[in-house]
Amino acid sequence: MLLTISIDFLKNADIYSPGIIALLILAGFLVGIINTIAGSGTVITYSLFMMLGLPINFANGTIRLGVIMQTLASTLNFKKHGALDWRKGFKLALPVVIGSTVGAQIATEINEAVFEKILAGILLIMLFFIFYKPERWLKNQVQKIQSKPTIIQLLLFFVIGLYGGFIHIGVGIFMLSVLVLNAGYDLVKANAIKVMIVFLYSPFALAVFIMNDQVHYGMGLIAAIGNVFGGIVGSRMAISWGSNFVRWVLMIVIIVFSAYLLNIPGLFK
Repeated sequence: MLLTISIDFLKNADIYSPGIIALLILAGFLVGIINTIAGSGTVITYSLFMMLGLPINFANGTIRLGVIMQTLASTLNFKKHGALDWRKGFKLALPVVIGSTVGAQIATEINEAVFEKILAGILLIMLFFIFYKPERWLKNQVQKIQSKPTIIQLLLFFVIGLYGGFIHIGVGIFMLSVLVLNAGYDLVKANAIKVMIVFLYSPFALAVFIMNDQVHYGMGLIAAIGNVFGGIVGSRMAISWGSNFVRWVLMIVIIVFSAYLLNIPGLFK
């Protein structure tokens, strides 16, 4: 009952009132931290935008504004501290950009309810591997890092791009898994490449939503203020606190996000 009243209040609220502006900035800040350290934080602004009355496709397009600003800030911070392998990041970004453009076009026309349930199952399987061999997430595998991107890596990143363009929520977790388990990076360096790739592909996905008139610039740009500061704080936390901290945050995010997708009774009602 209380949640219903709160949602009705938000839908009727003036988004340019001080209270709503503060709420949007705070949500963006939390998203920036979670997305930079792990992923799936975008579910916060995604849900808030819909509570404020945006249709699901508009929310999907609007979040991209904050994502671009957040990943720009965190990418520059990772580069400043020498944690970014930008050369390999650019190579891996190419198939993601292509996939994201296709995925975004699909997203303007499709309902993703069934897809979310499949995603939750995949994330829970991924959680098993994080527990099963934690050392693979904490240490670089030099022989893999030094090699050129493989056909399998390029194909995986194309598929990730499809998903990222389609809904974006959770895309960081998939990128981290490929960068760690297949490309050989530890979680800190994988995070640096992840945010750079997201920064490079997001404008292309955003362009598709803009062409389909599915972006609310007011909400998106206000939340983006918080995204920027959250991205800076998140990248500093990842660099300072190391791979093991990132691994634990990643596990918590996967558990909570999977519960959200599966709509486990009592947790998100």
